[in-house]
Amino acid sequence: MSIFKITVRFIGFTLISLFLLMMLSVLVAFLNHRDSSLFPLLISAGITLAAGLVGVLLTKAEQKIEVKSGFFIVTGCWFAACLFGSLPFVFYGHEFSYVNALFESVSGFTTTGASILNDIEAVPKGLLFWRIATSWIGGIGVVSLVSILISTHNDMKSQLACMELSSIAKEYYRGRRKQFIYRIMAVYVGLTLASTLGLHLAGMTWFDASTHAMSACSTCGFSTKNISVAAFDNLTMEIILIVSMLLASINFSLIFSTFWPSGSNRKNLFNTKIVRVFLGFVLFGTLFLTVDLLTTKTYSSFGEAFRVAAFQMCSITTTTGFATTDTNVWPAFTKAILIVGGMVCGCSGSTSGGIKIDRVWFALRGNTEMIKTLSHPNKYDYVRMDGNTKTEEEVTSVISFIMLYVFIVSLGTVVYSLSGMDFQTGMSASIACVGNVGPGFGVIGSMGNYAGLSDFLKVFSVVLMLLGRLEIYPILIVFGSIFSRR
Repeated sequence: MSIFKITVRFIGFTLISLFLLMMLSVLVAFLNHRDSSLFPLLISAGITLAAGLVGVLLTKAEQKIEVKSGFFIVTGCWFAACLFGSLPFVFYGHEFSYVNALFESVSGFTTTGASILNDIEAVPKGLLFWRIATSWIGGIGVVSLVSILISTHNDMKSQLACMELSSIAKEYYRGRRKQFIYRIMAVYVGLTLASTLGLHLAGMTWFDASTHAMSACSTCGFSTKNISVAAFDNLTMEIILIVSMLLASINFSLIFSTFWPSGSNRKNLFNTKIVRVFLGFVLFGTLFLTVDLLTTKTYSSFGEAFRVAAFQMCSITTTTGFATTDTNVWPAFTKAILIVGGMVCGCSGSTSGGIKIDRVWFALRGNTEMIKTLSHPNKYDYVRMDGNTKTEEEVTSVISFIMLYVFIVSLGTVVYSLSGMDFQTGMSASIACVGNVGPGFGVIGSMGNYAGLSDFLKVFSVVLMLLGRLEIYPILIVFGSIFSRR
């Protein structure tokens, strides 16, 4: 089967999966007094189902997928999900022009959490649920979810799921490959349900609790409130969300093996160095923020400063983007810490975006070894951590990814700046979109949004978000193949 046909087939399965989730949103709209999103969701579901059935029925099943085909499938499914996912917003109208609808859809599926909505609370609950459902789908991965729902060969499921993840994301898994995606899904669903229950017991309604839990566990940051989590002003809720965000930013294989240990998975949260490095990074960042907020008299008490610092550091570093305060009014040093946090971010194998702290750690250790080889050319010690060993070539590959990532962020900063943004806003927008963080500074700050951007910048932001979510290479491989063939 040609690459085109097999890609179309999996796009069809993707759209059928979206149809099922749209119908769940239809149910939410129906139960909320048949709100105004009911018919937009129904029409969108019908179109999505029809397109999905066409894609599946006009193609045949394939038992083997080549690597190149896998990249086309992953990229095609993500693009299709974002395009059809924008239909409910388009048919609803109001603030959603087609560009705005596409922006909101891509922001959800990539778990960026950036929004063009000025009045979130005016949006009907059915559409709000769909908006956050897109982020929950994107958190686990569009192709990974489809691989679970469809009936196909186990090796094909695991192969596609692994292509959606970078190799570094799978380093802590030592079991059979076909179980990989099921274990990730078990952790994801379990964490979401636990967060929902905790938030409800803390005082949220079931609707707010479920949507904020989905948003936290996908590290998206979409909220049902105009001023995000600040609307609740509840310390218990904030603590629950901090725990949810941090767990969602740790390798899911480690979480699984912590609660369900086996002989093939000896590593867990308590004996893994990279988790300690990540949590230490968040803790020290929080302390630096707290001290600076106190010394600059931004907050008068330690308790208040620590509370907002801890939440915002966790929110940005995990690329969630929830807000309990307006960070635009914070001093320059605290903004710099948050920018670094939005670049480094969580662990591989999680729903967090950004470069990933694993890569940063391996790059730093690798550079240390490479410096040593300048005085001892024949001596290179392999970089090791938690039983994972990186050769010189693998470390070089990690450094190359980071360099490409920083180049794209820099290019984005230039484009935003040339379009009229000041440097701070432009740089934070680029970091927020490529890293799937969401809020930046200036007009796109924690209490702002992307509504004021031109259509060109919104489309450009869409490209950056997709590049960041798919970790750059799959999209470059697909478009490189298309243009090289031409």
